[in-house]
Formats: sequence, structure tokens, C-alpha cells
Amino acid sequence: MMTFRQFALRPKSIPTATAWYVADLAEALGKQELYTKQSPQKLRVLREHALIESAVSSTRIEGVEVAQDRVRTLVFGKPLLRDRGEEEVTGYRDALRLVHEKGRLLPVSGKTILRLHRLVRGDIADAGKYRAKPGEIIEIQANGERRVRFRATAPAEVPAAIAELTRSWPECLDERWVHPLVALAAFNLDFLCIHPFRDGNGRVSRLLLLLQAYHLGYEVGRYISIERLIEQNKERYYETLEESSRGWHQGKHDPWPYANYLLYILKSAYREFEGRLGQVKAPRGAKTEQVENAIDSFPGDFTLVELERLCPGVSRDMIRRVLWDLKKAGTAECLGRGPGAAWRKRGNTLKKM
Repeated sequence: MMTFRQFALRPKSIPTATAWYVADLAEALGKQELYTKQSPQKLRVLREHALIESAVSSTRIEGVEVAQDRVRTLVFGKPLLRDRGEEEVTGYRDALRLVHEKGRLLPVSGKTILRLHRLVRGDIADAGKYRAKPGEIIEIQANGERRVRFRATAPAEVPAAIAELTRSWPECLDERWVHPLVALAAFNLDFLCIHPFRDGNGRVSRLLLLLQAYHLGYEVGRYISIERLIEQNKERYYETLEESSRGWHQGKHDPWPYANYLLYILKSAYREFEGRLGQVKAPRGAKTEQVENAIDSFPGDFTLVELERLCPGVSRDMIRRVLWDLKKAGTAECLGRGPGAAWRKRGNTLKKM
């Protein structure tokens, strides 16, 4: 909330690097719809990879690891859990699914923050509860030594601080104190400085980052693991968080190092998304499924031209082949001749291949 208090004064300018990141992300957002109209199966592969990487990386940043041969089972199955580490990975998986499935319908509120914490911490007495004792943000260095980097908000002040923070988020967006992406970074920084929980603050902050990005329309976290990118740049994460938290309690801190770091992570995610869409091999039948899904979306009759508009990247010959295969199977019929001829589905659904 201290960063939002700064921004409520409406800064006259932002650093040049921040402006560049905002511009690059605006361009990426403009291309997002085109990317997400790619093959459904291709995108499904990316979503699965992202879910695995996110659940593992976000817990590993906090020093929690699980056996590699158990990862897929933990993320996509319902196994008997062997230890606390596996419980935390599956807890983060459940929290991720909540954010992915609810998206913009899940409010940024104190209730949501407590719910996310309860999921990621699992069967722990203080899961979903603000801490009752003073908190210190500890950095574990490469040699294993622990260093106090920041002393967090006093426990008695945490509920009020979170309430102010969640009020400031929509107010900042409505009144345009700063660009929405800068507001997203401000929220994340303030949350980490408040440090509301005894443990699990980092994981909840990354879930909130995803959730708020979805609220702003930035959907890349569904396909590329933001958590993995943060883990890969962990040293810079700690450096910028320390830089930006100095003087936070007095409202005299510099939020821009950490803001730029988060914007860099989002930009990296979009760059990787675009690159990986070209690298991931589409499973056999992906284009057939895309055409069939488009046909199912029509409430009544449709034409080949209308179908083409919903299937960018699929040739007319391929669309015709799918239509004629469905006609042979008795699940579609042609009502005329030529590209303008109407087609009609038979029954409520098409047979999936």
C-alpha cells in the first residue's frame, strides 16, 4: 500500500526502461488473440507444460523439491502423498487451477488471498490465516547462510494493510494513477513487503500476479510458466526486491527496479510463447479438431467462408476434407453447391476424432 500511496500522487513520469516494457507488452497483447487461435491441441500441450513447471518452480524457489519421476503424477493425478514437499506441490497445483479456471471472475480481495494461502499451505494449522508474530524476510544465500533483508509489517497491522492494498488496486485502475501494468507490479511489491503470512508469501504473490495479469487481459501465464521464469532469474528477483523495499515503511522507497523486473518477466513469457508455438509439434488431427470445434460453435447453418474465418491457419482444402468426412459419417450435410453453399449439422454434436 506504500507504493500505491506514492502512485496516488500521480508521478509525472516513469523511467524510460519501464516505458519500453509497457510498449512491448502492449504489442504482445495485441498479438495475443492471434496466438490463441492456434491449434487447440498445440495450446493444450503448452498449458500442460506450464502447469507442471509452475507447480514445481514456485515451490522450489522456497526450497521445496520433489522427485522428478513423481512430478507428472502429482500435477495430473491423485496419488497418495509421500511427504510434505509433495503436499505443497499439489496444493500449489490446486491454487493454480483455481486462478486459471476462474480468471477474471475471481476477485482480488482479502478473502481470495486467504483462500490461495489455504490451498498452497495445505494441512498446516495457520493455513489461510495471517501471521500472529513479527515477520522477517530472509534471504538464503548460495552458501546456505541466512540474512535478514527486511522486517515486515507488524502482525496487528496486517489485516488493515491488506484491506488498504486490495482497495487501492481497483482505485488505481479506475483513476489511472499509473499504467495498469505498473499498478500490477506495485501491488506485488506491497504485498511482499506487508508479508502477511508466516510462510507461503512468495507463492501467494506469484498466484496474485497471474490473477491480476488475467484481470488486465494478459493471458500468457496459461501457456508459459511465469514461476519458472522467476526461478531462472531468482538472483535478480531478490536483488530488485531488496532495492525496492528500502525505505518502504516510510514511503521513501524506489519501486522501479522491482517493477521493471516483473515487466521483464512478462515480456520474456510472451517472447517464449511466440517462439514455442512454432516449435511445439501439433499432435495428429489438431487441425481436424480445430475445424470441428468451429463447426460446433455455429448454432445453425453455416458456409465454408464463415468456417474459414474461424479457422485461421487451416487451408480451404483441409476444411473441405473435414466437411466431406463428416458428410460421409452422416454428421453433417451440404445444402447446395460452391463456397457459398450452406452446411448443416445433424444432431447436437459432431463425432470427435
